Amino acid sequence: MYRTLIGVLSAALVVAFAPAATASPAPRAACPERPGVARCLTTYTPGAVRALADGPAGWGADDLASAYRLPSDAGPDTVVGISIAYDAPNLEADLAAYRAQYGLPPCTTANGCFRKVNQQGLAAPLPEADFGWAMESTLDVSMVSAACPSCRLLVVEGNSPGFADLAETEDTAVRSGATVVSNSYGARESGASLALASHYRHPGVTVVASSGDAGFTAASYPAVLATTIAVGGTSLARDPSSARGWTESAWLYGGSGCSAYIAKPSWQKDTHCGKRTVADVAAAAEDIAIHYADAGGWLPANGTSASAPFIAGLIARSGHVPAPSDVYAKASSFTDITAGSNDPAGAGKKCGGDYLCVAGPGYDAPTGVGVPNSLSGF
Repeated sequence: MYRTLIGVLSAALVVAFAPAATASPAPRAACPERPGVARCLTTYTPGAVRALADGPAGWGADDLASAYRLPSDAGPDTVVGISIAYDAPNLEADLAAYRAQYGLPPCTTANGCFRKVNQQGLAAPLPEADFGWAMESTLDVSMVSAACPSCRLLVVEGNSPGFADLAETEDTAVRSGATVVSNSYGARESGASLALASHYRHPGVTVVASSGDAGFTAASYPAVLATTIAVGGTSLARDPSSARGWTESAWLYGGSGCSAYIAKPSWQKDTHCGKRTVADVAAAAEDIAIHYADAGGWLPANGTSASAPFIAGLIARSGHVPAPSDVYAKASSFTDITAGSNDPAGAGKKCGGDYLCVAGPGYDAPTGVGVPNSLSGF
């Protein structure tokens, strides 16, 4: 009797604690958070990887072109700098797979479109490789390509995700000809990081940064800087019943916050944050297709690390060099996002239902003034 009871209980425990056969793996941070350094803002689901023959999973360049009404002409050959940490050894090959899949023209070292350098601007030696940051690099070059197929890509790889190393990549990108620089990384603002703010301020250059992937929380650096266009995230979906054909809502994990340090810029008029509010604009940040050979092929990635380089590419394609204030001056040129929240704890509980974490008509912190409507806002 005793042995039978033990057997029944053991079987019950196996059923209770065994993973469900249909359960999907949880999204994983490509770059786990570490104190004192920035982290890349990408998450992915390992079980969602698909072989090249099976094609992409997630929104591709053609979907993004449709959703944001991008022009049919390729645009100028503006240099877009991508500030990143560590080396991505297969970056050019992964980019080639992405661009071939979506019919974008080749962008290679040989044709002068693609260039990868260290933080001093030299082709060698490059930093050590890192799986997570290399995935981030792949997402960055893919999103700039989707937004601006004709743009040239300059990837500047820092020795580490330390604030000083990343600041040097910023200066190197500008010195090497970039007029738009994309930053898909972040860390909680602090005195240590803000001491390097001047490296994200260059006359005649637009600096773009991801707003973060932790929902409504402390403002993220360098997005919080008043010289930076901070990019939030949305969830994109098809909507055949609408004239646009697409609908968007605030991405649940897209970053927003109220600075504890940066003074309120004169061009930012929201009233519930006495200092700089993040974000300024937004774009799709969920289920973005990339090809990353080190993970096995095609996989969907998430993060404002997708929306920031996409916005950087659109700015480069526009041929202009907007400052953050210009985005607010042209707020009516963006598509306003009025649904969703970036409060994973529950719709707006963390901010009391306020615009700081709930999307609504006009400016809100998760999506800023809205998402692009072609290039008109830039």
